[in-house]
Amino acid sequence: MRLGCDIGGTFTDFVLLDDETGQILVYKCLTTPGDPSDAIEEGIRDLTLRVPDLPLKMREVIHGTTLVINAIIERKGARTGLITTKGFRDVLELGREFRYAPYDIFSEYPEPLVPRWLRLEVDERVRTDGRVLKALDETQALETIRKLADEGVTSIAVCLLNSFENPAHELTLKELIAKEFPEISISISYEVLPQIREYERTSTTVTNAYVKPLTESYLRKLFNRLNSLGFSGQLFIMLSSGGITSVETAAEFPVRIIESGPTAAVIAGQFYSRLFDLPEMFCFDMGGTTAKSCLIQDGIAGVVPTFEVGRVQRFMKGSGLMIQVPVVDLMEVGAGGGSIARVSRLGTLQVGPDSAGADPGPICYGLGGVEPTVTDADLLLGYLDAEYFLGGDMKLDLEAARKSIETRLAEPLGVSYIQAVWGIHDLINETMAAAAKTHIAERGGNPKQVTVAAFGGAGPVHAYGLARKLGAPKVIVPPNAGVGSALGFFTAPRAFDLVRSHKTPLVGANFDEVETLFRRMESDGERTLRTAGATNKVSFVRSVEARFIGQGYETNLPLPDGSFADLDPSDLRRQFDQAYEKLYGRTYPEIPVEFVNFRVRASLPVQALELPRLKTRGSLNEAFKGERLAYSDKTHDFIPFKVYDRYKLSPDATFAGPSIVEERESTVIVGEGATVRIDDYGFLWIDMKAEQS
Repeated sequence: MRLGCDIGGTFTDFVLLDDETGQILVYKCLTTPGDPSDAIEEGIRDLTLRVPDLPLKMREVIHGTTLVINAIIERKGARTGLITTKGFRDVLELGREFRYAPYDIFSEYPEPLVPRWLRLEVDERVRTDGRVLKALDETQALETIRKLADEGVTSIAVCLLNSFENPAHELTLKELIAKEFPEISISISYEVLPQIREYERTSTTVTNAYVKPLTESYLRKLFNRLNSLGFSGQLFIMLSSGGITSVETAAEFPVRIIESGPTAAVIAGQFYSRLFDLPEMFCFDMGGTTAKSCLIQDGIAGVVPTFEVGRVQRFMKGSGLMIQVPVVDLMEVGAGGGSIARVSRLGTLQVGPDSAGADPGPICYGLGGVEPTVTDADLLLGYLDAEYFLGGDMKLDLEAARKSIETRLAEPLGVSYIQAVWGIHDLINETMAAAAKTHIAERGGNPKQVTVAAFGGAGPVHAYGLARKLGAPKVIVPPNAGVGSALGFFTAPRAFDLVRSHKTPLVGANFDEVETLFRRMESDGERTLRTAGATNKVSFVRSVEARFIGQGYETNLPLPDGSFADLDPSDLRRQFDQAYEKLYGRTYPEIPVEFVNFRVRASLPVQALELPRLKTRGSLNEAFKGERLAYSDKTHDFIPFKVYDRYKLSPDATFAGPSIVEERESTVIVGEGATVRIDDYGFLWIDMKAEQS
């Protein structure tokens, strides 16, 4: 058996998969922010009631967590010091000298994770080609290390100029720190990110150092806690790039698991898009805190090399900390079930981006929340059943939600109660649709051609409204959509991504030398996977990032299998021109090209996931639970919606909206004009064509 566990901002989701029978069991509980492992133990104990001796039967636990990103946002990481080359102490604050709001003289920037007085310099210098211009003064370096230790740092980041070409000085500093202060955690840029661009490399290394002690402590505690329950299998962690890795690798490079949880739903979306041959799928994962989405084209989700964390202005690019590690190309919107609705300074309705989270949560949870949220509105609109939330394990307080919206929103806004309630639901859909249209268009997609795949506890509730605003023709809702991220863990490969910077012109490049570089990277990647217990054959995918000489940004070129030394330079130049022209509309054949970064993904074969087929056989009437009054924006009134029990729906069953389909972890809303079909796997296929016509 394998267990997938995804810790979100509001709920922790579990999916238990029996590889022999294909049986899937799920569980969902509130996240425990004080100690996330509390919720994990609760979930395992609940599942053990249904599967006796479960911990002894589990071969793997695959885990996705928000621990790292929360530690950065909330500034709860380690007291960290930075050692850098003389003259480069202020790189973190200088950044790219980019103003995200050029006309706002009051615009703020995030405080560096390491304050200036904990950023110290060593006297050394390495040239861009790796030759040593000035040797490291080890005596002065040791004094620098001792100064940081005297200041009480528990983690040190080392980032020296051009160390990606020659790491000798960084490795010496690592040895000195380990020898003098073995209790201090160490992160050196050559191991974290041996890549060109000083600011991004420094920022990424510092971030890794900042969260490393916390991550090591949490993963050690989690592993021991699992062992105390009787678990003796392997613990894996989801990477931001879409693979899974060992707990040892995640502890060493926690910066690579910042987007650990949200990535899993996208990986599940990739699996479904290939299973059903859907050329363009818009993966829409709406949980309690945020909504994440990604355009999947031809079964592949894009991966980008950089992203930002802890933005001062959440949706303003350039206002956050730059992290340069591979991450699935996600779009995040501050829109979840817990998003708070309030009256803005302009006297209008505002929903999000801040969230009530798991503590205290929405008002209707009855856990102390006082501010109206999207979940409160969905309940009052009739979309949620107060007696069947989480399968009836959590009763919702409808009256408390009603009173709060009346006093905090309807009366101050001067609108009717129902206008306020519907306004919350519709505004959050509009916010997500606007962001989704931009995301899809920037990647060459068409909102009117995508299939929307809904995940998360709130995703199926809002997918119909989102699809209407996008003009999308179809929505699919997988079984167990409310725990879709946790299910995605089982479709992800064990993988690790490596990158090395080495600038060299295409014309005249030593292709044998580049092949040696690739082989060294592949050896490092295979070693990482073998350390995690891998025994199968490791496969490698290579790519190179090239640019016009003098240009500031690179274009990624996938490479064919085989030796780099056997490639024809003219073929590579032709491939570069084609890729550049596709991106920017034209190319410049007369300008020479250079290689900058070389990339390798080392991965193991994915264990095939066989989705169980529905065993239910019966009439639609057996799944019919009755009718419930819910709000229709077409009639601007509450009308009867037919309610169905998803667990009793049979393959090929069809019905029309307005209808509601309920399961333990989520609820699907289908408006008037749309039709629903259930396939052999239990997916709901919602046809929006009549709705869009």
